[in-house]
Amino acid sequence: MKTDSTPTHTAVAPESLSTQLQYQTGSTGIQSLVMEGADLNALADQFGTPLYVYSAQHIIDAYQAYAQACEGLADATICYAVKANSNIHILALLAQQGAGFDIVSAGELARILAAGGNPAKAVFAGVGKTSDEIRFALEKGVGCFNVESEQEMARIANVAQSMGVKAKVSLRVNPDVDAKTHPYISTGLKENKFGVSMEAAPQVYRFAHQSPWLEVHGVDCHIGSQLTDASPYFDALDRVLALLDQLSAEGIEINHLDLGGGIGIRYLDETPPSPKDVLPALIAKVKTWAQAKGRSMPTLSFEPGRSIVGNSGVLLTEVQFIKQNGDKNFAIVDAAMNDLMRPAMYQAFHGVAELQKDAAKPSQLVDLVGPVCESGDWLARNRNLHIEQGDRLAILSAGAYGQTMASNYNSRGRCAEVLITQGQARLIRTRETIEDQLRNEIGL
Repeated sequence: MKTDSTPTHTAVAPESLSTQLQYQTGSTGIQSLVMEGADLNALADQFGTPLYVYSAQHIIDAYQAYAQACEGLADATICYAVKANSNIHILALLAQQGAGFDIVSAGELARILAAGGNPAKAVFAGVGKTSDEIRFALEKGVGCFNVESEQEMARIANVAQSMGVKAKVSLRVNPDVDAKTHPYISTGLKENKFGVSMEAAPQVYRFAHQSPWLEVHGVDCHIGSQLTDASPYFDALDRVLALLDQLSAEGIEINHLDLGGGIGIRYLDETPPSPKDVLPALIAKVKTWAQAKGRSMPTLSFEPGRSIVGNSGVLLTEVQFIKQNGDKNFAIVDAAMNDLMRPAMYQAFHGVAELQKDAAKPSQLVDLVGPVCESGDWLARNRNLHIEQGDRLAILSAGAYGQTMASNYNSRGRCAEVLITQGQARLIRTRETIEDQLRNEIGL
């Protein structure tokens, strides 16, 4: 019996989210969930749970969808947003595909260096860059700073001067465009902390243009994440191109546009646009503008994150207990909000699938909850699942903002991570132990 207003959801078909996920039926009639041909239940046996598992092929295919959408444009760069999933093995996989990187901290820069990424193809965004981070980025040859305030622009100039180098900068402008997404992941409205308003941008560009320690490279615009409607992209681009016209009239020429990322993925029944639905039309719009102005085509970059890795990954977990409180059933699993924060933080939906689907087991309507001492520790609500104590589940669409947002809340260790390549499993992060957690505290 359902006791709240949350909709009841049957299982989301895994193959509808990723072509690398599907059920295979064994001789006993039980269906096993596999990723790139690897049995996920067997991986849970081998590596334990909770466990993040990613498909290398899905990541490659998703990246190539962006690259192919830019075909015919020689100077386009796909800068993967490292914050979505920062495991260095995944970064290395993308670097091998030719990706650049969108970073927001010195730590993320260190990760792409460790992964063999090219720092010259990295853009350094983020609203609070410290002097030490700026110095580190200049030492490592970062491609460009996406600057988010006039004070930051001055700081970059001061650090560059102290080092005797010139810093390449773009200004992140805030176009005040509604991305129609969750307010926590909307970044292009006046009430958001990101970027510089269109009205204030010319003054900041004048400062950068006059500084001997800064090289004005371009303009950056990113309006939010998990976009399922392409129209805000075009609204934002219209305002950016108008800004370029204004700057050109003052003798400040912009020859690079960073148009951000944010294309959504399917978690349940969303129908987000694909890169081929959006990028060619954006590129065509910029070309038309450049031709009308009698100027060369600016170079372009894009910053996808979630749409490359989101549906590449699942979080495997095991049912510890099935508990009834009144009319409400809870499946208590060994994964928790510290492993996957999105449901508690955003009330986000993630599909759930049995690793071994046995129709002979009765279905139960349950809330999937973890062992963390918080009522907000839930992973899914009101799901019909054929499960018993000891069964295992896959939480779907967990490749983005899962492990990167994980914590040690309740002194729980972070999950292990596995990457599947052509059916072969490779451990790419060991499970964190209590000794790992205590190491930096002992002896203080």
